[in-house]
Amino acid sequence: MRFTHVLFDLDGTLTDPKEGITNSAAHALRHFGIDADPESLTFFIGPPLYESFERFAIPEGRMEEAVAVFREYFEPRGWMENVPYPGIGETLGRLQSAGMKLILATSKPEEFAVRIMERFDLARYFTLLCGAPMDERKAGKAAVVERALSEAGVSDLSRAVMVGDRRHDAEGARVNGLDTVGVLWGYGSREELLGAGVRYLAGSLSELEEILLA
Repeated sequence: MRFTHVLFDLDGTLTDPKEGITNSAAHALRHFGIDADPESLTFFIGPPLYESFERFAIPEGRMEEAVAVFREYFEPRGWMENVPYPGIGETLGRLQSAGMKLILATSKPEEFAVRIMERFDLARYFTLLCGAPMDERKAGKAAVVERALSEAGVSDLSRAVMVGDRRHDAEGARVNGLDTVGVLWGYGSREELLGAGVRYLAGSLSELEEILLA
């Protein structure tokens, strides 16, 4: 078995958070007088919120306000407007049964990530759940991956790999000396993932299992 530790992204990799995130983003933008169709806001899925809000020229001094208004919708209901990808639990179970240590490494605030993982009964497959602090500026993906590797006691980086759907996953993994499996069922394109330097691409859960269990 090539890998002993597998770090997973959450949004766009384990679950589809589209409805909750885009509704929360639209709610926040309306606060700033910007009317946006939630369907056009899928780029909010994956990156830190500050990065996505920058597209709308929201002043730096009002970024915390933008995030706070986003969470007015997300905290009571948006986090539940989410669904696991079909078959993801079975895949995680097979990886766990094969002896792999599964670790969540997400840029989503850890408080919300834990809620989501527990709601969908996915937490039981993982040895560690790592997310960002509520102030997302204090921890990008690289910092979350670094913490996850440290807390999991991973010493041989060649036996660990990141699984994610966006360039941020690949970039955060690369900073920490990890390869990435880019998954194509999420919100990053093949071009985005290859441009970010992913080593493997998986178009389905069966392909992901083949890569990880080889």
